[in-house]
Amino acid sequence: MTTTPTSAARPDDLRRHNRALVLRRLHVSGPSTRAALAAETGLNRSTIKALVDDLAENGVVAERVPTRRTGAGRPSLLVLPQPNAVVVLAVDIRVDQVAMALVGLGGQILGRCSWGLRAETRVPRETLTKIVDNCELLIEEAGVEVAAVGASAPGVVRRADGLVHEAPNLQWTNVPLGAWLGKALDLPAYVANDAELGALAEHLRGAARGIDDVVYIGADVGVGGGVISSNAPLRGTDGYVGEIGHMVVRPDGLPCYCGSQGCWETEVGEAALIRALGLPDDAPRGVIAAELHQLATQPAELMQRLGEFAQWLAIGLCNLVNLLCPRLVVLGDLFTELPPKLIEHVTDLVRKRSMVSRALGGVRIVTSSLRNDVKLLGAAELAFEQVLATR
Repeated sequence: MTTTPTSAARPDDLRRHNRALVLRRLHVSGPSTRAALAAETGLNRSTIKALVDDLAENGVVAERVPTRRTGAGRPSLLVLPQPNAVVVLAVDIRVDQVAMALVGLGGQILGRCSWGLRAETRVPRETLTKIVDNCELLIEEAGVEVAAVGASAPGVVRRADGLVHEAPNLQWTNVPLGAWLGKALDLPAYVANDAELGALAEHLRGAARGIDDVVYIGADVGVGGGVISSNAPLRGTDGYVGEIGHMVVRPDGLPCYCGSQGCWETEVGEAALIRALGLPDDAPRGVIAAELHQLATQPAELMQRLGEFAQWLAIGLCNLVNLLCPRLVVLGDLFTELPPKLIEHVTDLVRKRSMVSRALGGVRIVTSSLRNDVKLLGAAELAFEQVLATR
């Protein structure tokens, strides 16, 4: 049997909705005047006044005279989100390291730490123990209260409960990361695929800000993707979307750990880039980056050594552009080290070969502006989505 909310409950629900709307606007877009908040949210000025007064009284926002004044007369006060008023813990689990940060309202990082992972230390329970220990230290040093935790994991993650169904490069299978984090930290915990969170972060705070249709592609040991379609994340059944590294692009190519052969990941992932550069199989990330930076000054050598790599990168991107029709493609993780000349070459190939790109007048391809923090900030935004909706 369904029940109709009582008339007494409706004003509270409406007020909560309006409050969340204002907080979300301040969190994502930063300081604003009351007049601008009214215009952008569609709320009337008396409602904005009541909400801002209440938020200020509770220390969630503050009002200040702007440092730069324009025009004559008394300047409008700016409403500023207070970072310490709402804080979340962000966790970015990678194959070779874990990074953590306390992120305050407005996206400000209030404290951070990271540590390396090796085969013997990336066991799920041991990783969780280290996260909990470092969380306690971070919170104590910052002197803040944490509202929730958001975590990024490099694998197939069920959004409903944060179950890491499979993270092959971590050798994790059916790890209930969301439940473990929530219980160990006594906080609401949310977990999602790392590339999906990369797309979220770039869309809200990075190179894709203000763009409604975006594809984010991250290359670490593996290759994954996140999609923003019509200004909303594309998630698929149970959140299992974004395994673009396992598109088969070369049927006679190398075997992939997923059980297939010739996956895009085998042609453009870290191992493929190491092969193209002629480096040892165990070359560390710093050595790869240094080699790419040196090649950036030698265009002829660059294309000779990475021309085939660029071809495979372009083939995969053409498939994605034709399928998803984004305005922008953001390349993250190891791809941010690729020389600009190579990115330009790949962009030209995609524009020539993709029917959709030609129809759009050319899809832009850029590297991540958030770089190493992209998935950490994405994990924070995952938590903020839930926290601000109920604040």
